[in-house]
Amino acid sequence: MPRISKKRKMVIGKVDSMKSYTIAEASKLVKEITTTKFDASVDLSIRLGVDPRKANQMVRGVVTLPHGTGKTKKVLVLCTPDKEAEAREAGADFVGLDDFIQKIEQGWTDIDVVITMPSVMGKVGKLGKVLGPRNLMPNPKTGTVTNEIGKAVNEVKAGKIDFKVDKQGCIHASVGKVSFDAKKIEDNAGELLNAIIKLKPSAAKGTYMKSVYMSSTMSPSVQIDTKSLS
Repeated sequence: MPRISKKRKMVIGKVDSMKSYTIAEASKLVKEITTTKFDASVDLSIRLGVDPRKANQMVRGVVTLPHGTGKTKKVLVLCTPDKEAEAREAGADFVGLDDFIQKIEQGWTDIDVVITMPSVMGKVGKLGKVLGPRNLMPNPKTGTVTNEIGKAVNEVKAGKIDFKVDKQGCIHASVGKVSFDAKKIEDNAGELLNAIIKLKPSAAKGTYMKSVYMSSTMSPSVQIDTKSLS
């Protein structure tokens, strides 16, 4: 069996696997048990009591984290020439249309978010096979298909994230960095969880929020008490 280092033993010893913590407690604890030399991400893993195979139990939405994600997102805007200046002024990293569509068709996906306009979705739609599997396909429900290009770019740069329940009924999302103070992690986590709670499908029966765990890159998971969530 592999040996467990003293540092790892100390970290594991700080987490009571039989206890559920409040968001505030978990936010502080995750900072204490993170030993990576880089600025690790803080993530939430949420298991919901829904059947995502049924359309009326799909949980999907967007939320703007009050303190951002701590990550610099590369944004591509696919738009008509009259919107290019607006996109660049808002901070888009790449702006264009036909030239970038061609690059994506050839396999280029060095971006985090794609924003476009309804009027060019006819062209953008054919990129679904490339962008879809990478969760990059623009969607009106997440605000990435809009005529308000500048506003959409600003929101993404400010910390807007989209989330979607997977086939196992889980949602995974980053809510900050370990370098954030505990209160900022708590605020971001609370904002995401409240958004998910508000999206509870009427068709979902029984316990909706089954389990919530917070962890950082390579750290143990800390269970959050779902009863403490509003």
